[in-house]
Amino acid sequence: MTYQPPVQDLMFCVEHLSHWEQVSSLAAYTDYDLADVAAVIEGYARFCEEQIAPLSHIGDTVGAQFDNGRVTMPDGDAQAYAQFVEMGWQALTHPAEYGGMGLPKTVGAAAVEMLNAADMSFGLCPLLTDGAIEALLLTGSDEQKETYLEPLIAGRWSGTMNLTEPQAGSDLGRVATKAVLRPDGSYGVSGTKIFITYGAHDLTENIIHLVLARTPDGPAGPKGLSLFVVPQKIVEPDGTPGAENAVNCVSIEHKLGVRASPTAVLEYKNATGFLIGEENRGLEYMFIMMNAARFSVGVQGIATSERAYQRALDYARERVQSRPVNGQVKDAVAIIEHPDVRRMLLRMRSLTEGGRAMAAATAGLLDLAHHQDDPEIVALAEFMVPLVKGFCSERAVEVASLGVQIHGGMGFIEETGAAQHYRDARILPIYEGTTAIQANDLLGRKVMRDGGGTARRFAARIAATEAELAKGDTAAQAIGANLAQARDAFEASLDWMLENSRKDIDAAFAGSVPFLMLAGTLAAGWKLAKGALAAQTALDAGKEAQFMTQKIATALFFAQHILPECTTEHTRILLGSRSLLDADFPD
Repeated sequence: MTYQPPVQDLMFCVEHLSHWEQVSSLAAYTDYDLADVAAVIEGYARFCEEQIAPLSHIGDTVGAQFDNGRVTMPDGDAQAYAQFVEMGWQALTHPAEYGGMGLPKTVGAAAVEMLNAADMSFGLCPLLTDGAIEALLLTGSDEQKETYLEPLIAGRWSGTMNLTEPQAGSDLGRVATKAVLRPDGSYGVSGTKIFITYGAHDLTENIIHLVLARTPDGPAGPKGLSLFVVPQKIVEPDGTPGAENAVNCVSIEHKLGVRASPTAVLEYKNATGFLIGEENRGLEYMFIMMNAARFSVGVQGIATSERAYQRALDYARERVQSRPVNGQVKDAVAIIEHPDVRRMLLRMRSLTEGGRAMAAATAGLLDLAHHQDDPEIVALAEFMVPLVKGFCSERAVEVASLGVQIHGGMGFIEETGAAQHYRDARILPIYEGTTAIQANDLLGRKVMRDGGGTARRFAARIAATEAELAKGDTAAQAIGANLAQARDAFEASLDWMLENSRKDIDAAFAGSVPFLMLAGTLAAGWKLAKGALAAQTALDAGKEAQFMTQKIATALFFAQHILPECTTEHTRILLGSRSLLDADFPD
């Protein structure tokens, strides 16, 4: 089954849901119009479909190989990566000052989706490099920017994020890697880092590690962490990679999925590193890279969902089994004719497109937040990032599971390919902070910190969309009615959360994941509803009738089948905390 990038829907999201009018009027993006964006997305789509998608099954079967400290990628990856570099794809959203194309983040999100749908193992390398570039752009010295940004943006070098260690997990306050200042101003970095995506590989000339470590006089806990750039190969004065640094790959992990993405254990033995910014601000700086990666992992969820949906739809059209329940045909029919298969397919499609719509809107907000001094936009963009990461990654597991279910017994067999998407998807709710960490961030930092102000403005924007839907036809009014019920559940849950954050903090955080899923479901349904309004306008103008009709149908299905789950999450939040907290786990 060949992956076909959803170019039409990606462009629909850019034009109608990414705040394109405001984004394209920013000084940074006035050189680009929708025709330019379409040309980029179509070109990237061809590259992903023709060059990257064929690697996915090979990589899953063979995986990255480790031998005596060296990691070798599967056949075809090196050639495809060389073409990726030659075509300049790593540069899409990065500043022209350092060789980038300077396109908006909404275009970058579309690219991340297509590349990771084609082959998530391959896509993880550019994804981590993007994060390293963002961190250096915002926190690196002029010298560091001159040294590292151009080859990273060109894709000749790749970047990694070195956070956790065997004893630390997600508790980064327990990081023990040391960094000792040397007379020449560099630091000797020593320690062991685990779960380092693309920490070792043979695709690029150099690997630039961004490493959290402690200086000897730093305070205990997370406040004592500093951030260092540690190149795999020491960079010579002329900017070329030189001698190997004292960074050794001890092993790579044997994983459930994304097997061609090497997840390395790295050992630093007095490796040469350079401080980024100020000492003891490492976690603050690393969060720049982490937040970029969190958004991108959410987009990977959309990517995996799209690939699983395409495979399931193709199978459902071809697989003939059983007569229809209405008895109108006596012979067996393609399973797409059976009501419950249609239910699963539509659920897959609406969750995927809802996530895509939400991600496009969030990307636009991130662009506006970066280029404008508007605290409300900044807060709303930050509010949306954990929704994209948490909702889209969790739903990807569900969508991939439904894909297996539609295949029936054949889905449980590796040869059909459906199982790979399920295995690949399972890391996404774990990567870059588990769903609980996203929920705690949403509740603690994005909701409680401003007394629910941003969350209420989020709800007010949804209410404005409901008013528009109420003026429409029967389908629009039905979407609006379900959206209003979901928003009511969100606002009631928000009130309860804020009240209990003052008197019973455990009860509030017992409902943090249901609150995140409620908010994510609501946001996806909202953006699909806005898409339905845009689609109806296009229909009225006689444009792309089949596609626009499908957009409205998907939004209506989401409103009637998925938005009601917001009420269930509301019940979990209000009534479920005590049963959760009071239950015992006897020895």
